[in-house]
Amino acid sequence: MQLDARVLRERLEAVFKENFDRFGELGAAISVWQNGTPIIDLYRGYRDARREQPWTADTLVLIWSATKGLGSACVLHILQENKIGIDRRVAEFWPEFAQSGKENVTISQLLSHQAGLAALDRPVNVLDYPSVIHALEEQAPLWPPGTAHGYHARTFGFLLDEIVRRIAGKTLSEYWRETFADPLKLDIWIGLPESENFRVATMSAAKAGKPAEPKQFYADLATPGTLARKTFTSPRGLHAVNGMNNPSIRAQSIVSFGGIGSANSLAKFYAMLANGGEQDGRRFFSAKTLSWMTTTLVDGVDRVFQIPTAFSAGFMKDAKGTEPRIFGRSISSFGHPGAGGSHAFADPESNISFAYVMNQMEQSLLPNEKSLQLVDAIYDLL
Repeated sequence: MQLDARVLRERLEAVFKENFDRFGELGAAISVWQNGTPIIDLYRGYRDARREQPWTADTLVLIWSATKGLGSACVLHILQENKIGIDRRVAEFWPEFAQSGKENVTISQLLSHQAGLAALDRPVNVLDYPSVIHALEEQAPLWPPGTAHGYHARTFGFLLDEIVRRIAGKTLSEYWRETFADPLKLDIWIGLPESENFRVATMSAAKAGKPAEPKQFYADLATPGTLARKTFTSPRGLHAVNGMNNPSIRAQSIVSFGGIGSANSLAKFYAMLANGGEQDGRRFFSAKTLSWMTTTLVDGVDRVFQIPTAFSAGFMKDAKGTEPRIFGRSISSFGHPGAGGSHAFADPESNISFAYVMNQMEQSLLPNEKSLQLVDAIYDLL
C-alpha cells in the first residue's frame, strides 16, 4: 500500500515534536522513503548543547553502530561481484585468520556475530588498525564458532574492513565511497573530510536519571571481567561520547561505530535495499544477495546483550517473539541501529525505508521509544 505523504507528514510531525517536548531530544532528523522515492524528511532542534546552532537540512551526525549495516553491505557487494558464497571460510581470503581454532569460521558466521570474536585478550588501541588485525588473527574464539552468537560491538568493523582489503585491495571506507556514496550521492562518510566538519552535530552524553535497559547488561558493563565489559572495551579507547566530537577522530575510518551522515542519505541507502537493490536507474544487488540480508541466520539469547537478538548476514533482524518490534511489521525487514537512539532499516515487503538520527544519547542498547513511536505511526497508515 502506498503511503499518503500529506497524511504521513501530519501524523509524524506531531509524534516527532513529542520527542522534544516529552523525551528531551536535542536535535534530530527523520527520513522515510517508499518505492525508491522520498516521502517525508523532518528535522528539528539544535546541533549543539547550548542550543545556538539550529539543526538544518544538511546537518550531519554520528550514526554509531548504524555504520555496521553500511560496512556489511560493502562486504556482501564484494562477495556478489566476485561470485563468493557466504558459506566460504574466512581463511581462504585471509590466511592469517586461520589461527587459534578459527580455520573453519565461515563468512556467514562472522557476519552474524557467531565467530566468537566479540572481545580481544590482547590490549590494543582502537585507532591502531594493524595491531587490532594482528590481535584478531591470534585471538581464540570465546565460544565454539557457530554454536552461539554475541554482538561484536567493536571488533565487527575491523573484521569487515580486513575482508574488503583482502578481496578488493582497498579499504572499506574507499569501497563505500566508490560503490555506494558517490554513485547514489549519499551524504554519509566513514572517515569525514575536514571540509565537512562545520555542519556536524555535537554528540551529547546520556542524561543521568533515566534507567538503563537492559539492566543486567548495564550492570555487567560496569563490572570488570564480564563479557559485556570486555566486548565494549576492546579494542580500547574512545569510550567517552565527547571524544567522538573531535574532528581528528571524525576523520578516522572506524567501521564499527564511526559513520557520519544525514537521515535522508541513510534512508536513501536503505531505500535502494527495500526497492529490490535498485536506485536511480542502477542495480546494486541481486536477488540472491538481498536474500542474504533478509534471511535470519541466528536467533536467540545474545551472549553479550543477554537478551534475544537475531542477525542475517551483517544486519539485525527482529528476534522471534520479542516486543516491541524494531524493524516495522514485516518479517523481511532488516537494518542496523546505533548507540543512543539512531536507527535505520529496509522493509522490502512494503518497499519502505526509515532512518532516524539524533545527537542526544540515551542509555539503551536497541532503538527506544523516540524512533519506535515514529515507526509505529508509519505502519498504522499502511
